[in-house]
Amino acid sequence: MIFAPWEKLHYAETHFKFKLPWSLLFRPWPEIIADMAFQAVPGETPVLWIVLRDANRFPVVLEQAKVTIAAQDAPRSAWDVREIPLNIEATQQFEFHPLPLERIQPGRYCIYVEFTVKRIADGKVRTFRRWSLPGLRAEPLTLQVLSEALPKAPGYAAGEMHCHTHYSADHVEFGATPKVFQQAAKAVGLDFVCCTDHAYDFAFTTEDYTREAESPMPRFQALRDEIAALPEKYPLLLAGEEVSAGNSKGENVHMTVLAPDEYLPGLGDCGRYWLDNMPTRKIPDHLKVTGAHCFAAHPMQPMGIIEKFVFRRGYWSHKDLNLDATHKIRGIQFWNGMKDEGFMLGREFWISELGKENYLLPIGGNDAHGDLNDTTAVGFPLLTLKHSRDHVFGKVRTVVKLEEQGAKDGLSLEGLNEAFASDNCYITDGPALWWERDGKRIHFHARCTNDMGGCFRYIRIFGRKRKIDGKIADKEVVDLHSMVLARASSDITMDFEDYAYLRAECKTAAGHFAMTSAAKVG
Repeated sequence: MIFAPWEKLHYAETHFKFKLPWSLLFRPWPEIIADMAFQAVPGETPVLWIVLRDANRFPVVLEQAKVTIAAQDAPRSAWDVREIPLNIEATQQFEFHPLPLERIQPGRYCIYVEFTVKRIADGKVRTFRRWSLPGLRAEPLTLQVLSEALPKAPGYAAGEMHCHTHYSADHVEFGATPKVFQQAAKAVGLDFVCCTDHAYDFAFTTEDYTREAESPMPRFQALRDEIAALPEKYPLLLAGEEVSAGNSKGENVHMTVLAPDEYLPGLGDCGRYWLDNMPTRKIPDHLKVTGAHCFAAHPMQPMGIIEKFVFRRGYWSHKDLNLDATHKIRGIQFWNGMKDEGFMLGREFWISELGKENYLLPIGGNDAHGDLNDTTAVGFPLLTLKHSRDHVFGKVRTVVKLEEQGAKDGLSLEGLNEAFASDNCYITDGPALWWERDGKRIHFHARCTNDMGGCFRYIRIFGRKRKIDGKIADKEVVDLHSMVLARASSDITMDFEDYAYLRAECKTAAGHFAMTSAAKVG
């Protein structure tokens, strides 16, 4: 639940007033937002989604949409303008209506959307540009239609590891449906999606986000049932969780869980209990009761005073990884939608663990609450909204190597569990970068496409030496091997020699980035 203006962004809820008589954000219309995946891989039709919330309180008819598709650098006379009759009666709390956009050639586009909407109660008609959110400029959607398939290592599966559906909804935010995420995943080229809804949101009612439910299980099961009922099974969707758990200092930290068998409680920083924000359960206690893979979520993301001292949020440490127990934290999700200070600090945390021979997986995700193209949110409760291009669904992907049988049989939860139990993955917002073991050598492979700039600015190999006494060096060797201005298809072979592990990072000419897990000896 967001009360602080520096929090990350989501679909914005504007009607909650904390039982006050006023709010500068309140309008007697549902929230209406035009959204779509930020890119489309070859063969996929871009789909515009009409997102509505609170139409049960303010029923409307969506009469018409005007969609203007403007190619990058094209003159206004060449813009594609489409007027599309809708006649959609919206009366539910959450609604998501698809509007496929045919005949869009590869390239970059700005897409402007206008809705003509009639309020059923009094027949009043209004036109909204992009959204019905007060005080926000009507920013266009952006779309890149790719000319080539995204590069991906053979035998690997690419997924979104941190996103929120409409089961993560409260006073100021809400997410998308599994159906929306599945279509968007197909558009951006994902193989699987782990829906990591807040443990605390399952524990409160949909009708009143301040009222605790008799049990969190019905809503937790409802997400699983909604995913199971999807007409298609690919991309694969999984019902996971983002759990608020107690760290070694008694503070709340977040842990994502890959498809647990049972609900894991975590209400510590939900914001419904005012100043009573002690963790529900400590990290080791969660790990004792679930066999699912668990990941430290945004472990070093800087936070403000309200988060730290009111919501009692903290940071992950070495002690919190439960490395002495049978069930350990499997990876660290330090790439959380953007390469900011949280990314840099989290990357250093991960590298420091490699130095202790804790070969945790690097994990990337986006923490998207819907947010297929960009993000909107409450900036300051009751007063302002804000907008950003961060935390976009599917932009940062985790790509894991499937076991040979799993790759042959098709993607499944069992196959992904095997993949995450292994040590071979990479995280990326575009290029493919992976390694293969061959005796005492490691082969690194890097691939990008013309859509990403056509070549690499650099490909760098890092490693940590093993000393004579068996211990490993305090610091990584930086740029153990470096290729600058490398070709779009590049391969590097390294001998292990006296290194404990090797890993790689790369950046394309267009600024897209990728990095591998650590390839350890033996």
